[in-house]
Amino acid sequence: MDRLFSRLIAKIGSPLCHQRVSASSIDQYKNKLPYQLLDFWSEHGWCSFGNGVFWLTNPQDYDDVVNAWLENTKFATNDNYHIIARSAFGDLYFWGEKSGASLKISSILSRYTTRTSIHTGEQLSKGFPAFLLSISFDSNNYGDLFEPALQNLGPLAPDEMYGFVPAVMLGGSNTVDHLAKLKAPEHLILLSKITPLQAYD
Repeated sequence: MDRLFSRLIAKIGSPLCHQRVSASSIDQYKNKLPYQLLDFWSEHGWCSFGNGVFWLTNPQDYDDVVNAWLENTKFATNDNYHIIARSAFGDLYFWGEKSGASLKISSILSRYTTRTSIHTGEQLSKGFPAFLLSISFDSNNYGDLFEPALQNLGPLAPDEMYGFVPAVMLGGSNTVDHLAKLKAPEHLILLSKITPLQAYD
């Protein structure tokens, strides 16, 4: 296994919930996504790590989510973005075809962070190792609620996430008692409609 993913597994946990990726899906994202990621898809499929705290996603499943979050923002015209990963709580990791791992959105709070890669053009894929090595269990464990959510609600299916009901942005409480298992794409689109996307202070 590629050393990058071995280090990710060492930090977070073994991959689970493997979904086979067809050759046509891999071909669809050649020259759009990092080759290291496509190689991992080919060997291991789309999957979760750390019992589902972090997921490598099928970007096509999240095309509508990308549009919902980025329309009417500066990002809509900056680049062509694909969601390559997400957390159990709906943190979204975007890969830009020109800018790499340049955008992360916390859907719970409708906040974003950006970064500028030193690798551009034909060297863009070199930014992927830095992205992967930045992933940790804690950075995806919103409010240390993952283990309680897993115990109370059970493991997530590939199309599910833990979400607060009612949503925090609607005044809901961000406690484990208000978490539910929800369909990820649908809930993420709903969250995008509540309040405009803003940068973290």
